Amino acid sequence: MNKNPNKHAENHKIDRKTAKNILIRLFGYIMRYWPLFLLAVVLTLISNQLSLLGPTYSGEAIDAIANENGVNFTAVKENVIKMLICYVLSAITAYLLAVIMIKISQKIVLTMRKQVFEKLTSLPVSFFDTTATGDIISRISYDIDTVNSSLSHDLIQVMTSIYTVVGSLIFMWQISKPMIIVFVITVPISIFFTRYRSKKVRPLFRTRSRKLGELNGYAEEMLSGCRTIKAYNREEEISERFNARNKDTMDAYYNAEYYGAALGPSVNFINNLSISLVMIFGGILYMYSQSGAIQTGSLFFITLGGVAKFVQYSRKFAGPINEFANILHEFQSAFSAAERVFRIIDEAPEPADTNAATPLLDVKGEVSLKNVSFGYTPEKEILKDISVVAKPGKTIAIVGPTGAGKTTIINLLMRFYDVNSGQINVDGCNMKNITRDSLRRAYTMVLQDTWLFHGTIYENIVYGKENATPEEVKKAAKAARIDTFIENLPNGYDTMLSDEGVNISKGQRQLITIARAMLSDSPMLILDEATSNVDSRTEIKIQEAMSELMKDRTCFIIAHRLSTIQNADMILVIQDGKISEHGTHEELLSLGGFYSTLYNSQFS
Repeated sequence: MNKNPNKHAENHKIDRKTAKNILIRLFGYIMRYWPLFLLAVVLTLISNQLSLLGPTYSGEAIDAIANENGVNFTAVKENVIKMLICYVLSAITAYLLAVIMIKISQKIVLTMRKQVFEKLTSLPVSFFDTTATGDIISRISYDIDTVNSSLSHDLIQVMTSIYTVVGSLIFMWQISKPMIIVFVITVPISIFFTRYRSKKVRPLFRTRSRKLGELNGYAEEMLSGCRTIKAYNREEEISERFNARNKDTMDAYYNAEYYGAALGPSVNFINNLSISLVMIFGGILYMYSQSGAIQTGSLFFITLGGVAKFVQYSRKFAGPINEFANILHEFQSAFSAAERVFRIIDEAPEPADTNAATPLLDVKGEVSLKNVSFGYTPEKEILKDISVVAKPGKTIAIVGPTGAGKTTIINLLMRFYDVNSGQINVDGCNMKNITRDSLRRAYTMVLQDTWLFHGTIYENIVYGKENATPEEVKKAAKAARIDTFIENLPNGYDTMLSDEGVNISKGQRQLITIARAMLSDSPMLILDEATSNVDSRTEIKIQEAMSELMKDRTCFIIAHRLSTIQNADMILVIQDGKISEHGTHEELLSLGGFYSTLYNSQFS
């Protein structure tokens, strides 16, 4: 199979239109919980308004102290108390706001993960054939957590910043219009610098997310093959490859964080400079006002309390701008993460059944392939003009060299892929006119790679038929020659299996999957290398169990061990995508062709 493992992990460029769409989609998630979000907006307004009133009362307290007629202690006390009340209430509402936003973000993460996983279950097999498992896991975990962090923390900061900047500007305008001239110069510099820097930084965060996905994919692949790695003493080489990928990922992290981190201090410098200029300019205006050079009521007149208020508001005005620059570089990461998540959600699901498709009922099990040709990519054809008929209850064995197309035939029978040309019929009906669900339920698969999940042996067996009774489970286990082993375990059928059943032998895992297949009672069966990599004694047990399983079913067997297929009704030899030989075991031996050579090499 000529597949591109990075097809779905490519680094797509996020242009302005895409970024806007991502923002709209994220806001759509927020609006699912609009009552909570509306409450958060109200709390934002209250918290920031109270915070903005604080400098007004502190400035009035300063004017009451600097009164030329002496200190007005009553006014000082009243204004200080008002200031404290404003700040305390502002802190309380800010805390409530943070709690609500965390609640909203958690609900969004729950929804987003649910959507991603549900989409994954609806995607065609081709998606998983071309996307590393580690990269998918990275999107479900790291990328969604990154989005969650921005929604729960950064969004609050943005809402607060906008209100604080506008509110501070209004208060400063009321205090002294001339002093605002400083911000007319410094704010545009901050905005232009932030926009320029963000364009440079955004691609770095996309690269960071992509590299992390690649690293997770490689780690997952290597951990799943740890036994093979140790058997070939390749630990050092694998570690070097991992370290190289790890270094690439860390370099991507460093570049994104390094260039992103430069944004905040640069904007902070500009804002600190503006505050310094405000203090100098305000001090000059105050001295002239005190000296009488500037008359009371004049546009340029200002009191000491007015200067203090203006400086505090200028800090509130400049602070959010600086904070927004820091948040912006977090948003770069969140947008890149959201784009990767949305790319899964936007993946085209497995094509829906046609309107003419009908369920497969009363299955007899006759399967025919007529002039079937297929390739995973247009430039490379795997199967070429394959024709074969499997009569009900008969066994078809498929043998051939690696890469000849044996597993591809199984993929087509299960309709994981559709043929490029030709036709596959089940009970005389074109497979494309049969619903996928009923077609796949008509088959039971026992694969070389046994899949067991974390749970009890009983739960793993009953997976083949969820409504099965305990008696049916035990009967299936007995037919699979695994009942004695299970019953001798301390907890019997309630024995917990670790992930993928690594706490039992490979042969025992295979027999459990056969017991699971016994329960499904499907009229057609697919066995793919089901006896490979087990000892001879276990192989005999598995063959006995499979013989029981194969009774009265149409069977397709892929096997390298030819001892398992000698009794097949027909053996197909696939070479270079074509059927080079076909017949019974004896017929193919008498031909003296590829099958005969392969058989003699195994049993000579």
